[in-house]
Amino acid sequence: MPMTAMDLVADAKKTITEISIADVKKSNTLILDVREPAEFAAGHLDNAINIPRGVLEFKINTHPQLSGQQATDIIVYCQSGGRSALATEALHKIGYTKAVSMAGGYNAWTSN
Repeated sequence: MPMTAMDLVADAKKTITEISIADVKKSNTLILDVREPAEFAAGHLDNAINIPRGVLEFKINTHPQLSGQQATDIIVYCQSGGRSALATEALHKIGYTKAVSMAGGYNAWTSN
């Protein structure tokens, strides 16, 4: 049986770490927004770097703050937590093993 997008997200969440909004607010970690540029322009976390999920694997190693930083802590977020879970899983596969996903995404951030 084919998997749905939500099945993929659920599987990704089994292999990654999600952190709470409270933990993000206490952190001084690099923040990666994997939403589309228009979403980012409409509002984002302070000092976030925007690399859309669709091009993440192709662009991360060319970004000056992320290139060669596989050992760096990175908090990944999207709008609701699905894309960031998939992005965090992908980052782990390419060596960014300290990446974590922000539970609930930007929606949770703005409602908190």
